[in-house]
Amino acid sequence: MNIRPNRVKQKLAAGETVFVASGLDDPDTIDQFGPVGFDGVWLEAEHGPVDFGDISDLTRACDLWGLTSILRINLNEQGMIYRALDRGLQGVVIPHVNTREEAENVVAGGKFAPVGQRGLFTSRQGYGVSDYVQTANDHTLLVVLIEDIVAVGNLDEILDVDHIDVFFVAPTDLASSMGHMDNIGHVEVQQTIEETLARIQARGRVAGALANNGNVAKYAAAGVQFLLTPVAPWIAAGAHTFMERAKNA
Repeated sequence: MNIRPNRVKQKLAAGETVFVASGLDDPDTIDQFGPVGFDGVWLEAEHGPVDFGDISDLTRACDLWGLTSILRINLNEQGMIYRALDRGLQGVVIPHVNTREEAENVVAGGKFAPVGQRGLFTSRQGYGVSDYVQTANDHTLLVVLIEDIVAVGNLDEILDVDHIDVFFVAPTDLASSMGHMDNIGHVEVQQTIEETLARIQARGRVAGALANNGNVAKYAAAGVQFLLTPVAPWIAAGAHTFMERAKNA
């Protein structure tokens, strides 16, 4: 048996755009979303409900549809990173990566030797895969969040770190760190986001952005390959449209 391919990682390596959805923290919901055609699911363990005991079923649902399972954890801690991967995830997102050393720690926890120092254990993704520890590095997605203005200042040294697949510019905390709490639309914040995305791409690295129906075309045209969108606004918009049409009938 061969390791399951990581769809997001493969498409990024081929220079393609990938679409990832968040807000799908239930196996049945992932199953319903599977036929839509997205590439991955961003599971939430920093601000959301996902615990380590939930990961196996969530990743099984993703596996059924070939969706890359990606979990945002809440600490840049090696043991937490590789425990998440051991439970069956194909990728992890690490918040508040502000220095080269912090980026290197992500790689150390997420990759087996000789690249990193991930603890040796057979992941759920490795069941029946005889060469799992030899091939897992090529199918493990590592995403770091650039979400503090200090990280923007240290961006060049962070981008020097190999084996990180996506440098995701997270707008909400970035705005707060710039003194614009809950105002990601501020002109200074938007300018910083756009400049940071451009700097990432100028170095030949993959940039990620939080997208919605209003800005996704802008980011895609700018070459941003990793596009994350939450599903909750779509549900709310559909519900409002439904009710308005009934009221206006």
